[in-house]
Amino acid sequence: MLEIRDLQFTIRKDGQDIPLLRDISVKIPAGHFVAIVGPSGCGKSTLLKTIAGINVESGGDLLWDGRNLSEDGDLQPDEFGYVPQFSIAFDELTVEESIDNAIQLRLKTRSGAEMEQIADRIIEEVGLDAIRDRRVSVLSGGQKRRLGLALEMTTAPRLLLCDEVTSGLDPKSESEIVNLLHRLSKSEGRIVASVTHSLGHLDLYDSVLVLYAGRVVYHGPPSALAHYFGVAFAEEVYPALATREPDQWAASWEKHRQDYYAAMPGFTEPAPGTGSSRDAAPARRSKRPGFLTQLFVLLGRRWTIFFRDKTQLLLQVAMLLIFPAVVVLFALDGVPSLKRASETIARDVKDLMKDSQVTENNMEVGGFVSGLVMFQVVLLALMGSNNSAREVAGERLIFEKEKLGGLRVGSYLGSKLCFLATLVTVQSVWMYLFVNIFAQVECRFWVHAGLLVLVNAAMTAICLGISAAMSSPDQASLLSIYLVGFQLPLSGAVLALPKAFEPVLQPFISAYWSWSGIVRSLENGYYPAVDMVTEATLRQAGLCVVVLGLHLLGGVILAFGGAARSRWSH
Repeated sequence: MLEIRDLQFTIRKDGQDIPLLRDISVKIPAGHFVAIVGPSGCGKSTLLKTIAGINVESGGDLLWDGRNLSEDGDLQPDEFGYVPQFSIAFDELTVEESIDNAIQLRLKTRSGAEMEQIADRIIEEVGLDAIRDRRVSVLSGGQKRRLGLALEMTTAPRLLLCDEVTSGLDPKSESEIVNLLHRLSKSEGRIVASVTHSLGHLDLYDSVLVLYAGRVVYHGPPSALAHYFGVAFAEEVYPALATREPDQWAASWEKHRQDYYAAMPGFTEPAPGTGSSRDAAPARRSKRPGFLTQLFVLLGRRWTIFFRDKTQLLLQVAMLLIFPAVVVLFALDGVPSLKRASETIARDVKDLMKDSQVTENNMEVGGFVSGLVMFQVVLLALMGSNNSAREVAGERLIFEKEKLGGLRVGSYLGSKLCFLATLVTVQSVWMYLFVNIFAQVECRFWVHAGLLVLVNAAMTAICLGISAAMSSPDQASLLSIYLVGFQLPLSGAVLALPKAFEPVLQPFISAYWSWSGIVRSLENGYYPAVDMVTEATLRQAGLCVVVLGLHLLGGVILAFGGAARSRWSH
């Protein structure tokens, strides 16, 4: 049995406490199908989230099979399923792939055959067998709701919480979903609580819970609903609520609650030593998959989505081809001067600097080399921003739902870091190789390519942290673009920073440390030529590696902190 006693939930807004739930007290026995209804903003979804542990109650008690969740901890991931209003599957995956992933993330199975058996049972149970190979992106609203239910049935939960799963559906689809929920409630003593605006199909529910301004104003059989509110039809209940104050309706219900509960099976207290065998049965515990299992499942899913998302795939290919080509395009005029200068620079730089013509040539080469390196660095910083700005924020609600189902934050971010590390390495090494074919600026491979990888990785990690910290993908993208936009002007590579600001700003500019380390390690005397045309302090490559490593670490820490924080909305 699920029992709620004097439950309260309050939020603080603009310096004031706003109660969203007030003294909620209800009982729901095993094998029960309950509709939670009421006007918009009455607290229906808030109640469901509080039961699920998404919201932390401000007062009162939640009891599940006699266990006080307020004192003993939230429901375990295998004990309940929560189906939110939004889609909880990726458009690029098929129905079967979505269910397989859910099983692999939530259940520790002995073999692939066992996983397939569970998937087949669930697909048949929710009526998705005919479309199991169809991608989520082409499913109808009703089919997506069925899929959402299927994902939650992977652990065969004894408590199923459904938030507006019938909203926006046509009458036929709504009827099919309500009938499906009714069937699910009659198996394994499962409680199904469904938040809905619709007052249709009430005959399929065992009880109806009506909320009004965060209070319980009715919880009884559907057949008595219209009579209790003094209306002819159930659809007239909402207008009737407006005729009295919420406190008056709540006080009236408190007077009649025991009478209605006594008339419904399973709502009376069992005699000592007796009780429902279903409630008394020990809770089954499904073993959660290990850290690495979850990581590799997520990593495989991420690569599948990457190759099926044609827009993102084409963008990545375009950047790989166009960005290095743009660098080379701007470098072509400087390559002849670079080659001529390399012959003279190598002889004796100090003597040759006395010659004005050589000095002019070397200043030209210095500007060219400095710009060429910075161009590579800034474009890789832009790639890093594109890599991860939407990586967490773009799937935040799905991630929150999977966390609720037992997904480890470490496994999730570990899969993201593995995926992004591959992109960063390919992008950076290709940039180095492509540009170096046309403009052979001599620098040790491991220094030049390594610092390009590090600036890309640092920016990718920082933008991943931003993505995890922001509440929307648009906010994350905008902030990441601004961050990249400041890299060039604040690096000091083009225009020197005021001396008072240089030590304050440069430690935070990833592009500066990559550019500086590469330029400082140039061979054949190119470094003195660059040093002639820049007023920025050029650092040794070793220090630059350390600083970029700290940027990378900072981004990862920010990502972990942002991902661990709950981002459910009230």
